[in-house]
Formats: sequence, structure tokens, C-alpha cells
Amino acid sequence: MTEDRTVLLVVHTGRAEATQLAREAAARLADAGVGVRLLAPDADDIGLDKAEVVDVSPAAAEGCEIVMVLGGDGTILRGAEVAHASGTPVLGVNLGHIGFLAESERDDLDVTIDHVVHRKYAVEERMTLDVTVLVDGAVAATQWALNEASVEKSARERMIEVVVEVDGRPLSRWGGDGVVAATPTGSTAYAFSAGGPVVWPELEAMLVVPLSAHALFSRPLVVSPRSVVAVELMQRNPGPGVLWCDGRRTEELPPGARVEVRHGARPVRLARLHQGPFTDRLVAKFDLPVHGWRGRREVRARRAAARTTNARPESARGPDSAAAVDHSSSDYSPDRHERATGERPGGVGETP
Repeated sequence: MTEDRTVLLVVHTGRAEATQLAREAAARLADAGVGVRLLAPDADDIGLDKAEVVDVSPAAAEGCEIVMVLGGDGTILRGAEVAHASGTPVLGVNLGHIGFLAESERDDLDVTIDHVVHRKYAVEERMTLDVTVLVDGAVAATQWALNEASVEKSARERMIEVVVEVDGRPLSRWGGDGVVAATPTGSTAYAFSAGGPVVWPELEAMLVVPLSAHALFSRPLVVSPRSVVAVELMQRNPGPGVLWCDGRRTEELPPGARVEVRHGARPVRLARLHQGPFTDRLVAKFDLPVHGWRGRREVRARRAAARTTNARPESARGPDSAAAVDHSSSDYSPDRHERATGERPGGVGETP
């Protein structure tokens, strides 16, 4: 019996390159016996006769093996939006700028499709946020976010005044542009631009970052993933604020509204082709300067010295074996000598 396999393609159709790559990807998948599904808003621009077309809804990715996204981080967040309810893994191919959520680049499309066809990828779960909006004590709206939920002013010319609460206790009142609550995944997005820390994604935590707060205490905070963070709009605000979730979904917030943010009940699942450390991804995406790092060389030198020491017979080492170290070598340092031999060169008060 032939296995029925389907991949949902989510495409930034505003880019001609993306629509062309979508056609190429669909052809490659079809040749491998994998069906293609498209979202209705994308289908006309891409123009695939044999593709299944579905409406944009939480059920759009149901029955699909993976959601392949062709675009930047904004398009990947769109893909996560339709994949969240079904738990379908999301695989991003970056056609944008940084593409921090993406797993591969445009030049690697053939390799990426090969990984999808042969299921050569791992899946990791990313923490999300569940967001509840209360007005006059009643639930007015519920939302969720992968990157961040931000409470912001809606009028450019005015500040918004809010009180932030953590675990049922008031923390501080701020006047400014708003407050961002972010996940570790979102720590490299809006929260990062607002001065928040980068948090490794395997660490579960919630970030609280004030936006241009007019206050002496307005530092970014990292709180427990079990905490509930609440942001209340002061009644004296002259106009409404706005809740943004991942920069895609909004809710109007009247004065006096309360926004509660907590650990999401359902994670987003990201497909990973490479299992390298997050540090390497951070360096590559932000083009961080690491020239001059000698860590790997230091490790190799210590291991080589240890192997040499351990390989020599005890009789050959003798009590003065440390004196055999070549102090004139340009690679010699007292600290390295101590790590390799276990003792400092020279006696107390002596200079090696």
C-alpha cells in the first residue's frame, strides 16, 4: 500500500523569487511522490494545478507531514500560526534578512527537499505564550504567541501607562511605549531590539522588557516559566492600547484592561536539519566577531600535553620532569604549564 504524504507550502508570494522556488519545490516533491498543499491566498500567485488548496485556519496543516516555509521570519511565524493547533513541524527556508527561525538558506533548497523526502530531520519543541485579555473582570479575548506578546500604545504622540504584576504581586508602574513579554525563541526578535537579553532556546523562561520606559527602574527581567505576568492599563490613559502577538494578531485594549501572559499549553514544533549548538547559530546569524578565539587550540594543547605525560614511564619523568618543558617556546605560558603538569614552574618566590 502506497503511503500518502503531504507537505504544506507557506510562501511569501510578495517575492517573485519565493514563488519560483515554490514551483521548483513542488515539482521536486511531486517527483518523490509527496503531495503539495497550499494556502488559498498563496495558490493563485504560485499557480500549481495539482496542488491541494485549503483556507487559512488552525486546521490548515492537519494531515500534513511538515510545513515548509519559503520566506523570512515573518513568513515562518505565519507558518507557525497554521501549524500550531495540529502540532505539525515547521521547516523554514530563509529568503529574508537574518532569518533566525529558518533552518536553511535559498541555495540549499535541493538539500532541504532531500531531507524532507527522506525524513532526515529532527524536531524540537519551542515554548509558547498563552495570552488572556480581561476587561471589567471578564475574558474579552484569548491569544497565543511563539515570539512575544506586546502591550503597546496605539497613538504615536502619547505614552501609555501600565502596571506590571508578577505572580499576583505588583512589580512597577511604567509610562512609555509599552511592555514586551517574550519567550526564549523571541529573545532574538522584538525583545532583543528593545534591549533584552538573548536566552538559549532550551532554557524555559519568560522575558519582560519595558519599551522606552520613562522610569529609573526599567531593566529587562527574566522570570520563571511557571510565573504569570500581568500588564494592566491605567484607567487614566487618554486612549486605548493594543496587544500584538508575534506582530501578526492584535486586540484593542481599553483603559483598565488587563493582559495576562503565561507559559503556553501547546508548543510550536520546529524541524531541524542541523544539530549544531545555538552559539554557532547566534554567531552565524548576527555575524558576530570571533576572530582571535583560541579555545580549541588551547584544548588540543592540553590534551596533547596530557597524552605525552601519561605515555612516559614513571622512571623517565622524575621529580624534575617539569624542567623539561621548553620555556623558550612561543607557545609556552606559566598557566598552560600548570594545566599540563599540575605544578607551577619555579619555586615559591622564584621567577621561571
